[in-house]
Amino acid sequence: MIDHLGIEITECGEGYICGKMPVDHRTHQPMGLLHGGASVALAESLGSIGAALQVDLSKKACVGLEINANHLRGVREGWVFGRATALHAGRSTQVWEIKITNEAGDLVCISRMTVAVIDKK
Repeated sequence: MIDHLGIEITECGEGYICGKMPVDHRTHQPMGLLHGGASVALAESLGSIGAALQVDLSKKACVGLEINANHLRGVREGWVFGRATALHAGRSTQVWEIKITNEAGDLVCISRMTVAVIDKK
């Protein structure tokens, strides 16, 4: 999905990860606005990658438990930018907040994702 939607990772650091996604024919809803599902796909992609970077992937896996999103502003074209920040990175769960903004820096969507950290079999 990341490739299909044109999502790119732009920055990564201690407890956060950033990315961007184009607002175009791949991410539009029928009215020509950024599809809410595309925003959630960006949020979940950033939260999932961020969570995976917090664990030893040879022993653990990160799986999504819950995600929510509030869509605050429409976008018709250009890019949106996401920043996922770890609110909690525990041994068995993680909680990530993802803020998505437009090119002017206005908040487009805010999301929170809960991730389970499980043992690999």
